[in-house]
Amino acid sequence: DRFAACYLHQPGDTMKLQDDPQRSRYLKTPGFLSGGGGLVSTITDYHRFAQALCQGGEYQGERIIGRKTLEFMRSNHLPGNQDLPALSIGAFSETPYEGNGFGLGFSVKTDVAKSHTIGSVGEYGWGGLASTNFFVDPVEDLVVVFMTQLMPSSSYPIRQELRAMVHGALV
Repeated sequence: DRFAACYLHQPGDTMKLQDDPQRSRYLKTPGFLSGGGGLVSTITDYHRFAQALCQGGEYQGERIIGRKTLEFMRSNHLPGNQDLPALSIGAFSETPYEGNGFGLGFSVKTDVAKSHTIGSVGEYGWGGLASTNFFVDPVEDLVVVFMTQLMPSSSYPIRQELRAMVHGALV
């Protein structure tokens, strides 16, 4: 009952309802469980998960992942320590991924200058189909969870602007 509507950007800067929360397919039990698509949760739970990642795998005294496992996950696993564009065919989203490798589950910033985005080496996160985004900056002890419902993610470059605003506000 708390689902948000999802909109599809149309030519002329209009929006079309893409997923009606009253009839959403996400209200039904999925026939195929997919960790890479169709995640349904609350922003509170997603934030708790991201906060646990930021705190080395533990949140409020509960461990969800081992510290060394998380360190391994947030290391660049691309061959030759390359970045995503060096190995990708096409683009993932509106976000440039130069200076970002890929760990086990999310992108990992390997070179701040090459990335053309403010942040820290070791920052990691990923975005969703409807322009959602989360990232963890362990250097700054920072967690950002951004939820929106706009498809495709290339409709507006909010992810880059969000990073600039968040990091630009740090003192």
